[in-house]
Amino acid sequence: MQEQTQANANPLVDWSVAASTGAFLARGGPVVPRAEAELAVAELRELTVDAERHVRELTKLGAGLPLLPGDVVDRPGWVRAAASGLDVLTSRALPTVPAGPLTPLVAGGAGVQTGVVLAFLGARVLGQYDPFGGLGGNGRLLLVAPNVVTAQRAMGVSGRDFRMWVCLHESTHRLQFTAVGWLRDYFADEVGRLIGGLADADGLGTVLGRLPESLRDARRIRADGSHGLAELLQSPQQRAVFDRLLALSTLLEGHADYVMDAVGPDVVPSVATIRRRFTARRKGGGLLDRFLRSLLGVDAKIRQYALGAAFTRQVVDEVGMAGFNAVWTSPNTLPSRAEIRDPQAWVRRVH
Repeated sequence: MQEQTQANANPLVDWSVAASTGAFLARGGPVVPRAEAELAVAELRELTVDAERHVRELTKLGAGLPLLPGDVVDRPGWVRAAASGLDVLTSRALPTVPAGPLTPLVAGGAGVQTGVVLAFLGARVLGQYDPFGGLGGNGRLLLVAPNVVTAQRAMGVSGRDFRMWVCLHESTHRLQFTAVGWLRDYFADEVGRLIGGLADADGLGTVLGRLPESLRDARRIRADGSHGLAELLQSPQQRAVFDRLLALSTLLEGHADYVMDAVGPDVVPSVATIRRRFTARRKGGGLLDRFLRSLLGVDAKIRQYALGAAFTRQVVDEVGMAGFNAVWTSPNTLPSRAEIRDPQAWVRRVH
């Protein structure tokens, strides 16, 4: 038993290499006066507490939980934190490989590739709640100060309003995972099922066997891009898990997008202007940037915000916030991928 444990204690990705590579490649933020930078950092840290208080009042979630400030980081700091959180998540999801002379080389190469992706994302992420980050993997709310300042300057909107708006979104994510006790483990288990299916011993042969059929199906990919080749290559079992994860991710992102706007102009006076300019900014970027976003699935994630927000809005309009909160009762009350696009179907099933 001891020999088997040692032989399998080799991860497919060297996360220390991913963290160091991504932190090295992460570009510096904008050059701003010291006083402005200190104000942005201080406000981001303080506003997370106030923001979550507003989120709780609107959503009726999290009563009695401690109100905690967020952690303000730079781009390399976000990369290192993201790598650490992914290490915790994938330690229970990604398979390990037998020890061998090439094992460190393979894991290190995967770490370098992952670090490159994290560096790209690290220049764009405004904030993140990582349910697997922080001390003991118990969760950590991160706000990337240089990216928040860059976006706010580019859009020409109020600094305090925009910082509060971002904090409302990330505080909603933190509340989703802290107020819904089963959500963290459910998410990790589903990721494990998806990756475990992809890593089966006969997985590669099965995927190659489906390739001709998948290529034919690819011609029928919908214009909205909701199906990609990777999805078409999945087995029916893998696709079922993928659909559940996609529906959950769309719900979480859309719910947070709905909340950050629904809190209202009393908290963020320029919320309408910020939303309009932020939506336009999401669609922008040069050719290379748009290509990389599409390659990494960032554009697909942007569509998730709109779909999830529309689902949340329609359900709240139909059955109220208390009725919407039935989504958090158990995994069985989460909307399916089809129900995300048809909120009335979810209402009929659950209510």
